[in-house]
Amino acid sequence: MRFWKFCFLLAGATTVAPTWAGYAYALWGQPKYAQDFAHFGYVNPDAPKGGELRLVSNLRVSTFDKYNPFTIKGNAPAYLSNLMFDTLLTGSMDETATGYGLLAEDVTVAADGMSATFRLRRQARFHDGTPVLAQDVRHSFATLMGPHTSPAYKTMLAEVVACEVMDNRTVRFTFRAPNRELPLTVGSLPIFSRAWGAGKPFSEVVMDTPIGSGPYKIGPVSFGKDITYVRDAHYWAKDLPVRRGTINFDRINVKIYKDNTARLEALKAGEFDLMRFYSAGDWARRVDGRKFKSGELVKGEFAHKQPTGFQSYVLNARRPFLQDVRVREALGLALDYEWMNRQMFYGAYQRVNGIFGNTLCQTTGLPSAAELELMQPWGDVLPPGAFGPMTVAPRTDGDSSLRENLRKAKGLLAAAGWTVQGGVLRNSAGQAMELEYLDSSEVGQRTVASWQRNLQKLGIQLNFRAVDYALYQQRLQKFDFDITSIAYQGTNNPGQEFADLFGSASADQEDSGNFPGVKSKAVDAFVQAMVSSKTEAQLLPACHALERAIAHGHYLIPQWSSSTHRMAYNQWRLEHPQVIPPYSNGENWVIDTWWARMPPLTAETAPVVLKEQAQ
Repeated sequence: MRFWKFCFLLAGATTVAPTWAGYAYALWGQPKYAQDFAHFGYVNPDAPKGGELRLVSNLRVSTFDKYNPFTIKGNAPAYLSNLMFDTLLTGSMDETATGYGLLAEDVTVAADGMSATFRLRRQARFHDGTPVLAQDVRHSFATLMGPHTSPAYKTMLAEVVACEVMDNRTVRFTFRAPNRELPLTVGSLPIFSRAWGAGKPFSEVVMDTPIGSGPYKIGPVSFGKDITYVRDAHYWAKDLPVRRGTINFDRINVKIYKDNTARLEALKAGEFDLMRFYSAGDWARRVDGRKFKSGELVKGEFAHKQPTGFQSYVLNARRPFLQDVRVREALGLALDYEWMNRQMFYGAYQRVNGIFGNTLCQTTGLPSAAELELMQPWGDVLPPGAFGPMTVAPRTDGDSSLRENLRKAKGLLAAAGWTVQGGVLRNSAGQAMELEYLDSSEVGQRTVASWQRNLQKLGIQLNFRAVDYALYQQRLQKFDFDITSIAYQGTNNPGQEFADLFGSASADQEDSGNFPGVKSKAVDAFVQAMVSSKTEAQLLPACHALERAIAHGHYLIPQWSSSTHRMAYNQWRLEHPQVIPPYSNGENWVIDTWWARMPPLTAETAPVVLKEQAQ
C-alpha cells in the first residue's frame, strides 16, 4: 500500500480569518481550475459511454485470494482499490500538488493548523444506496489505524490525534501539531461503509464484497484467470466536474497470466487491449506480430513529467556485511550502468540519482546555508560526504572507466577491513564476502549478471536467488534478504511517507517500507522538518538534506528511469483524448479517460476510419 496525496487551495483566505475554507487547496500555489470549472482540460467531456476495456493485471502475483485490499495477508485483484473506493478529495493529472473535493464538497483548515474539517456532499452514496456519512469516514480511519492493516497507514497517520463526527455530514480530523500536509493525507484515505464485514474482525473480512462509493463494482469473476469490474449505473459522482469525461467503460476486465511471456503472447493474440512495458528489450525486439502489422495493435510512447522515482538495488544494512557505508559504496562502484544501458536497454533509460529526481526537491552541488543549518547538529551521525558535493552515480564513459571505479572500490573495502585472499574477499575473521540477490523471477538474472562478474573481480560472490512471488513477499516483509530491487515511486509532495521508507521507528517494524533498514537520528530530523514545513522555502532545504543523507549513506544503488509510458494498445477498440496530461501514471490515465470505439473497427472499416481521423 502506498498513499496518493493532493494539495488544496485555501480559498477566500484573509489575514484575519479564523479559518480557511474552499473547494480546493494548493500547498504552495494556486490550483489550475477555478471553482466553477466544468471538467479537467485533458478529458473529452463528450466521450461516449459503453463498451469494455480489457487489461492485463499490473501486479506480479498470478492470482488473488481476497477482495480486501487493506489487510496484510493475501492478495487483492489489480485496480480494485482505485475503482471501488472514493476519497474525500481527488486530484488532476495536469498539475502537481493540487486536488479538488470528491466525497467532500469543501475542506476547512483551522487558522492554527491543528485541524481540518470536511463537509460531505449530500448526494454521496455507497454501492448499496446508503449515504456516505461522517460516521463512515470515522470508521474507515479507525479501521485503517487498527491492528489488521498495513503498518504504513499507522506511520502516515501517526500525527493524526482523532477523527470526530461533528454531524452526519461533517467530520473533523485533529492533529498533534500544525502540518500543512496532514489535511491532504486524511483527504486521500479510501472511505468504505460501516456495513462492510460488520460484526467481525477486519482481518476476517476477506471475500466479503466491498461496499465502497467508487464508480465500479465487482462483476463476473474467474478465480486465477480474471476479474471484471462493472460500472455502477447509479454512480453518485458521474456528473461532478472532477468526473466529467471520465469513467467511460461499462466494464473493465483484468486478466491474469502466470508470467511475462504468457502476457506478451496473449497481447499478440488479441486477448486484451492494452499492456504497459517496463522491459526495453521486450519493447524493442518482441512487440511484433500479425496484429501489429495489420495496424490493429500499435506501439505508443506517451511522454510525461512525473518524478523519476528512485528505482534501486536495495542494500539491507541490517546484514553484518552491509553495515559499513564503505562496503555499500564499493558495491555500487562495480555496477556498470552505461554498459547495461547500451547492451541490454537499447539506450532507452536515464540513470536515477537521488530520491527526488525531476522535482524541485532534487538537490545538486554543495549544501546551501539553509541545508547546512539543518545538517550541522548531526555532523557526528551523517556520512562525511554529505557535507560535500551531492553524490553522483558512478559512470564508465567519457573520462571515467570501470577499471578506475573498481580500483576505488578495492580501496574502500580495504579501509573497511576487507582484503583479497586467494581470489576471495575476506574480513579479519576470515569470513568470505558472499551475498544473495533476491528476486521473484529468473528473468532478472540477465540484468544482474554483468554486476556479478564485476563483483567477482573484487573477490565478492553475489548469488542470484529466484523464489516464487509469495515467498518473495514474505521475505521482504520480514527483511530477510541481502540485496533486492525496489521500484520506488516519486512524488512532488514528499511528507510523512518518508518516515515509513527511511525512519528509525519503521526499521524494525515488520512489513514497513524501510527495506534498507535506515536508522539515523539525522534522517528522522530531516523527515520531521520536511513534514512540518509551512512554506516551500522551508520544505526544500529539508528535502535536500534528506536526499543527501540517503544518497551519501549508499543504502540504494540507483537504477534507471524512463520519461515515457510505453504502451501497446488496440486502436481498433480504443480511443484516447488528444491531450496527454503530463502527470498521468500510465494505466490509470487509460482507465480514467480513454473510451471504447463503438462499434469496434474491423479489417474492412479500420483503414477508412483511421485515415479520416488522421486528417
